[in-house]
Amino acid sequence: MYYVYMLRCKDNSIYTGITSDLERRMKEHFTDENGKAAKYTKSHRPSRLEAYFEFETRSDASKEEYRIKQLKKNEKEKMIEEFRKNEIR
Repeated sequence: MYYVYMLRCKDNSIYTGITSDLERRMKEHFTDENGKAAKYTKSHRPSRLEAYFEFETRSDASKEEYRIKQLKKNEKEKMIEEFRKNEIR
């Protein structure tokens, strides 16, 4: 299982990444334990996990990560809003 995730950073930017272990990766981003945070989140500290999406294959997850990274910020905000609506149900 692979995950594409979106983090809200303290400067209100949105970081998108991919991982096979969401819990471990969040720990790395938020604590920078062992210096394994992404270069972006080292300088734009994350404040919370906004959304995540599951994929069966790394290929599918990588395609979605790329697609999200091409979106404008307002489009990413809409994705986060939809994720939240679906999580409440």
